[in-house]
Amino acid sequence: MAEIYIAFVDTPGFFAGIIRSVIRQKYIHVALSLDPYLEETYSIGRRHPSVPLIAGFEKEDKYKILRAFPDADYMVCSVRCTSEQKEYIEQQLDKAMEQRFHYHYAVIGLPFILMNIPFYQKNHYTCSSYLARLLEEAGVCKWDKHFSLVTPKDFYEYEGKKKIFEGSLYEFTVRGKRHTERKRTPAVSFMQPAYAGAAYIINFLKRGVNL
Repeated sequence: MAEIYIAFVDTPGFFAGIIRSVIRQKYIHVALSLDPYLEETYSIGRRHPSVPLIAGFEKEDKYKILRAFPDADYMVCSVRCTSEQKEYIEQQLDKAMEQRFHYHYAVIGLPFILMNIPFYQKNHYTCSSYLARLLEEAGVCKWDKHFSLVTPKDFYEYEGKKKIFEGSLYEFTVRGKRHTERKRTPAVSFMQPAYAGAAYIINFLKRGVNL
């Protein structure tokens, strides 16, 4: 089995406030990641975190988001899938990234969501409708409504997810940085010359490397 990861984002701002009041939920944006530390994360969203009017398909940068919204909260959940399903999702994300400027935010579709009327304009999605369609086509999720009507609340209430983190984006990025540094730091080097002896061990411990 494999896993994909859904990031739920609570960001401040005027437009975010409107969406939050409609769906009545703290988290108003969802993104899809291939890893638990959100190094490979994609969504239909802002092309630049501080410019809400320009949106489309993008690879998200959590550090840029943190600079724009230092008080943002995140919840990260894992969803189980097969290796074949994850590979399919990754291929579709790569294709979408290559043609990312052909994708746009479905502004016209927002009133139809309020009226509960399915509406799809080619290559126009909300953050949740894009994920809903992709995951349904991959066979990971099944919805009881048209993908254009799926909102972040549907993902929040999806029973197949498992929460692995909830808290500030700052805390999350610190965790991710520690994980990356831990992977890059060799636990012990056995290639040191014999004469290094105790001096090498003492210097190694002084550096405070976390094993």
